[in-house]
Amino acid sequence: MPPKTRSRVSKRTADSGKVNEDEMVGGKKKAAASVEPLKTKESSEPPQYCRWLMKSEPESRFEKEIDLKFGIEELKALPDQTGCWDGVRNYQARNFMRQMKDGQLAFFYHSNCKEPGIAGIMKIVKEAYVDHTQFDKKDIHFDANSKADNPKWSMVDVQYQRMVKRYIPLSELKKYHLQHRAKGGPLKDVGLFTRARLSVQPLTTEEFEFILTLEDKEPL
Repeated sequence: MPPKTRSRVSKRTADSGKVNEDEMVGGKKKAAASVEPLKTKESSEPPQYCRWLMKSEPESRFEKEIDLKFGIEELKALPDQTGCWDGVRNYQARNFMRQMKDGQLAFFYHSNCKEPGIAGIMKIVKEAYVDHTQFDKKDIHFDANSKADNPKWSMVDVQYQRMVKRYIPLSELKKYHLQHRAKGGPLKDVGLFTRARLSVQPLTTEEFEFILTLEDKEPL
């Protein structure tokens, strides 16, 4: 997750506008374009996702005198409402970021706070490239084992799109997960509960669109 505000500013200016909310819910055209290819038994390639959930901390927490706070309001306040998602130091989370494509959507998830949950939506505006913080000895995410000619860690650039209409807490998502696991439903295998510790998680289109419908419903 993003480690600190000072490293968030991207030099890249996103030239695309904000996403249309109707497109997120999914009309016929959008749904057809967002279906993930299935992994077959004959293929050794990992499944390719096109929706994501990315975690960051909205409350102050200091490590080596650096405030790790970076919530959706901090992203929204950056130039062009765009920042780099650096500091990821888990191989599986890194690999998911390397799958991300320009224009794909992600939920901004507030973690390690009083009430974790989904705060808003952002868009990938630059695909994976070298995370510079791994080479910065003053950075809390410095990695002495990573070499410039073979860097271990990557990051992407994200752009704020909008807040969700209401905050969707983890506790509510867990209720749906348990319901769907027992009776069937889109959240039965959602990564928040099967890959709980990962700061970057893939979502199927069905999972993403179901969660998006919750903003228009009363809390469960």
